[in-house]
Amino acid sequence: IAHSSVIQAQHLDTGTGFEIVEMLPKTHSPGALSGSDATHRKGNAGLSVPTGSDGLYSPSGRHSSSAAMHVNLSTTMTPHQYLSRMFDLGQMDVQSTLDQMKTLLTLHPQRVYKTAYYRKQTKNHWARDDPAFAALQIVFFAVASLAYCVAFRTRSMLTSFLSFAFQSIVVNWLLSGVVIASACRAVANAHLAVHPSGAHVRQRVEWLYAFDIHCNAFFPLFVLIYGVQFFLLPLVLGKSLAALLLSNTLFGVAFGWYFYVTHLGYRALPFLSNTEVFLFPIAGVVFLYVLNLIGYPFGFGWNASRIMAYIYFDE
Repeated sequence: IAHSSVIQAQHLDTGTGFEIVEMLPKTHSPGALSGSDATHRKGNAGLSVPTGSDGLYSPSGRHSSSAAMHVNLSTTMTPHQYLSRMFDLGQMDVQSTLDQMKTLLTLHPQRVYKTAYYRKQTKNHWARDDPAFAALQIVFFAVASLAYCVAFRTRSMLTSFLSFAFQSIVVNWLLSGVVIASACRAVANAHLAVHPSGAHVRQRVEWLYAFDIHCNAFFPLFVLIYGVQFFLLPLVLGKSLAALLLSNTLFGVAFGWYFYVTHLGYRALPFLSNTEVFLFPIAGVVFLYVLNLIGYPFGFGWNASRIMAYIYFDE
């Protein structure tokens, strides 16, 4: 009986990713088993380890090397595996990704993170294993970069396109995402993680999940700043107070939305508390918005769209 239970545990862990709490049903007492079976059961009892945990422990608190032979300790996808899948179109579910992007633009963006919960239940990790979301964002950046170069009638179209696309994709999206995801993950793991006294494992935020949150939060920002602003360029590039209000409101809502969706991503993790700290940057966004509004009559109001045009397209 004990041997068949071990085989079943291996199947559940490797086939579906469900966590195995004990290798044998509790209905069997040690006295009902033979001596060898009882010894086998004792050596294979253990706890499975959720993604990002620090180790596998027996109920007595000591490391169980025997259980580690039968339980996959981590199913977290590495960044290398994630990047390799980006070049395989067969690994991408574009329709599902588009549905998630639409949800992020609604009044209920938190619904996107329900899929992360389902992944944890079935695959034992929170992060996406489908790189389609990141791949589509890169494609959208390339299209938007070309559109802006045409709108500003740059002298060297190819050079301007490559320059703006590089700054948008590599600097604004990728590098800023790496920095923000790493910083938020460090804060969450160090100060916001809650570990019950009776817990045998310590859960931590996956780095790829933190980057997923950045990708989710950046998409509404992209739609507003790269999409909506494009059609409002004749209005937002003016020097009037109305142009300043329209431009700064657009940027303010975009960055406020970014931090709100970021907060929702960390709030979705059940082992984190006080995730409201990720909403604090919104206060800075409001402060800059009011400061520019008050400073306009004194010549200190900055139009965000004009600053963007000066940085990227001034020749």
